This record gives sequence, structure tokens and C-alpha cells, in this order.
Amino acid sequence: MTFDLTIDGAGVTTAATIAVVDPSTGLAFARAPNAGAAELDLAVEAARRAFPSWRDAPAAERRALVLHIADVITANAAELAELDMREGGKPRAVAGAVTALAAQWAQGLAGLDLPVEVIDDDPARRIEVHRVPVGVVGAVVPWNFPLLLSVWKLASALMAGCTVVLKPSPFAPLAVLRLGALIRPLCPPGVINVVSGDDALGPVMTAHDGFAKISFTGSSSTGRRVMASAAPTLKRLTLELGGNDAAIVFPDADIDRVAQAVFWSAMTNSGQACIATKRVYVHEAVYDRFAGAMRALATTALAGPADREGVMLGPIQNMPQLARLRQLIEDCRSGSFGLHQGPVCDGGGYFFPATIVDDPPRHSRIVREEQFGPILPLLRFSSEAEAVALVNDSDLGLTATVWTDDMERARRLARALEVGSVWVNEASALSPLVPFGGHKQSGLGVENAREGLLAYTNAKAVTLAAPAP
Repeated sequence: MTFDLTIDGAGVTTAATIAVVDPSTGLAFARAPNAGAAELDLAVEAARRAFPSWRDAPAAERRALVLHIADVITANAAELAELDMREGGKPRAVAGAVTALAAQWAQGLAGLDLPVEVIDDDPARRIEVHRVPVGVVGAVVPWNFPLLLSVWKLASALMAGCTVVLKPSPFAPLAVLRLGALIRPLCPPGVINVVSGDDALGPVMTAHDGFAKISFTGSSSTGRRVMASAAPTLKRLTLELGGNDAAIVFPDADIDRVAQAVFWSAMTNSGQACIATKRVYVHEAVYDRFAGAMRALATTALAGPADREGVMLGPIQNMPQLARLRQLIEDCRSGSFGLHQGPVCDGGGYFFPATIVDDPPRHSRIVREEQFGPILPLLRFSSEAEAVALVNDSDLGLTATVWTDDMERARRLARALEVGSVWVNEASALSPLVPFGGHKQSGLGVENAREGLLAYTNAKAVTLAAPAP
């Protein structure tokens, strides 16, 4: 299959291309366009030309396009999931579920609206607050969930009346490029543009003076560079960045059930999710039992090729991330931390075993850093106050989970934890109708729900005074 850019409603090829690697084999299996500044300029100009008419389009027309995108994803789910499996390394069932979720997300966000808010209304004066679209949006998505996160940004931007230039990661561009091609016949030219390129394209995009807003999902370190590059033109920003997401397990919880839930909240997609559990604080009264259950789960979680029967953890998506995980494990070994690892298939892919780290020092790298992979440290705590202090002792604050049967305790912790989302007795409970964003260095602004939709708009106050008598 040939992949091309989508610019101004048409397919566009480039002379230069980038190789796309299947992480289950370590071998390139496709090539994607490598756009540069010239192609980006064309996409931005197309989006700027399309903006006035899209801004003025009725809400029903915007909603119809977002619902059409959901229908296109559903109708082509098998193809899109196959691409996600090949370029992303997700086991087939996971890729299928994520593709279905992308369609559901578009449907959910299509139900939102932006009514005019009336502040005052009397015979002398009426004051209204209108929400107007910011303009052309540059949307940048990462390699872990490219299709789903593209829908997060596209649906909200389109519903707000913005036009979009969407850029997938060079590690996983194919499903997003294919989505762009599939929706071309449904979309007014220039409203949605999709460009792929190597690492040089991102900085050019975030600094481009044709964008009114950048919506970026990625690491906190890259997010800081995006913020700096947006400063000269005061672009609006939504930054959904990293997390060192913690779980707190209390002794009154059902330990066997919670161990299963926490394990898969950490290991799904081989831990390559910003909301994956990345450190677990377990009350000392149940630590040994909980740790034993987690070790047992690790021994049955087979890591290997995404399309192989019985594989529960697919490969790490790219070699730089695999190298980082290996460095973290070497750091654990040099500190003589207890490691318990699961099975791995033989082969040339970027495979990494499910790994439990037994009670490492609280200031070790595996506790302090976001691993973004299937390595999970377990640590002891003795009191509620200690658990809160340990979780909050981080520059990041994306999500946390609390596992307890005591709902009053759960509410106390939910208030005290310095994160954007707290889930009690469940994990990763995202919804298009619930705002999602990080505190501290986990991000700026929110996505999804009405708050996420508002982030693609500016407030305009309109005061209508009655004519003088």
C-alpha cells in the first residue's frame, strides 16, 4: 500500500520518505512521506483558506463531519487495526479494541455544543459570552495511540470550528495517514490536513506562525520545547505530557482482584501509555501477599510478536524506547534490586518482559522516572499520610488510583493527591465526556469534555446596550 499526505483535500507525495519499522520483527515494512517546510506551508495555507467558511458552518454540519469520521473508522476498522498492530506492536485484540474506541470517542465528542452564555439580560443591556474558534490548529500525536489521540484532537477542534494540520509520530504514521485518505471525500478541502515527517518536522510545525494553537501529546521534556517554540507568537497550547502515575493499595482491598487490576493497568500496551500505573505503594500489612500475586501474574504474561497466539504483551514500539528500558533495568541490577520477570518469545523484535521490581529505594531511577514500559516497582508504606506524601513527591501529576473499601478514606486521598485524575477501585477510566489533563509538569490545559472543547476557542464578550431614548 502507498501512503500519502492529505493537503487541501488531495493526496500529496514527497520525494523523500521515512522507513516504518514493525517492532515485532525489527524490520521496515512500509515507507511514509517525509514532509518538510514546503509541504507544511501548503497544509497551513490550505487550512487558513478553509477556516472562514468552516468557522461559519452550522454546528450541525460540524457534528455531521465528526460523526462521518466515526463511521469511516468503524467501516475500515480491520484495516486500521492491522496497521496499528504492525507499526505499533499492539496484540491484535488490543489494536482492535483501540480502533473501536477511536470511533466511540468521535461519537461522544460529536454530542458536545457551545451555547451562547447570557450573563445579563434586562431592558437596558444584554451581555453574552460567545465561544469563537481560535483558528488553525497544529495537532501533534505520539506513537503509542496515534489513531485514538488523533481523534481526541480532531473531533474537538472540528466541533469548535477550527481547521487542522495533523502530524503523527515518524515511528507510527501509517494509520493516521490512512485515516486522512479515507476521510478526504467527506471533508471540505483544507479543513483536515495530515502531514508526516521525520524528527525535523515537529519543531518547524510548533514554531510556524500560521498556527493559532498547538495541541501536543508527548513527553514532558518535549512539551517544554514546544512551549518555548510557541512563545514568540503566543500560540494557544494544550500539552498532554508524561506521568509517573501511582497506585495506592490499602489492606482492606480485595488483594487478589486488585493485583490483577493494577498489573494490567501497568502492563497493557506493554506499559506504553501516559496513564499506565508506573509505581505502586502497598500497605506494609499486605505487601508480601500483594507482591506475590504480582510476581505470579508476571510469570504468565508472555511478551512477543503482536500477531502470535498467546502473546499478552507486544513489543516495545521503537528501539530508542527499548534501549531506555534496558538502561533502567541495568540500574536496578546495579543496585541489587529484586527483579521478577516474565517469559519472552525468541525473535528479532523489540521484546521486553513484564518486570516486577521488589521494594526499590524510594529515590531510585525506576521510582522517580517515567519508565513508559512494562517495569513496575512495588514499595511499602505504613500510613495514609505517608502514602499521600510519597505520591505527591514528584514533578509530574497526571493520574493516580486508590484501592480501598473505605470510601471516606478514598475521598480524602482524592482531594489530597496532586494529579489531574483520581480513579478509586478502577484504573484508566477515560471518557470523551470527562476532562483529562495533568497537574504540575504533566501538562497544560485539558482534552475531552466541554472543557477540552473550550480549549479550541476564545471567549468573546458581546454587550448590547439599548439605544438611547
